Amino acid sequence: MRIRSPKDFWAGLMFTGFGLFFAAWALSSYRLGGSLRMGPGYFPAVLGGILALMGLVILGRALAVDGAKVARFGFRPLLFVLGGCVAYGYLVAPLGLVLATAALVFISAFGGHEFRLREVALLAAVLIVLSVLVFVKGLMLPFPLWPARFQ
Repeated sequence: MRIRSPKDFWAGLMFTGFGLFFAAWALSSYRLGGSLRMGPGYFPAVLGGILALMGLVILGRALAVDGAKVARFGFRPLLFVLGGCVAYGYLVAPLGLVLATAALVFISAFGGHEFRLREVALLAAVLIVLSVLVFVKGLMLPFPLWPARFQ
């Protein structure tokens, strides 16, 4: 048997694995019930089974239909976005929401294939305004906006 579409093959294998794992976990950890009186394990077991079946269909297609090869995995975007999120988590308390959000946007933007200062600054400004409006004003969460020495 020849794998004609490596991208679909690995996607199908991943879907099948996740589906079987969650279906097995739901069946072993929760009461299943029936379709009229569903237990807490019914919905995750059914969804896991559907995901596994979908994965098997994709696996079958990967063996029958030509498709794209698997692209090279980019570690740079992953590391910069993850680093931006970690920096945000560490910086939001001492620096406040405004500066931590700006740091998150600028650090994450370095993971892209192009970096334009004007676009990143505009994105940071929009996200800061929306974050303040939604989280501080709308939801009234007690985020400090600025470092404590500036308030």
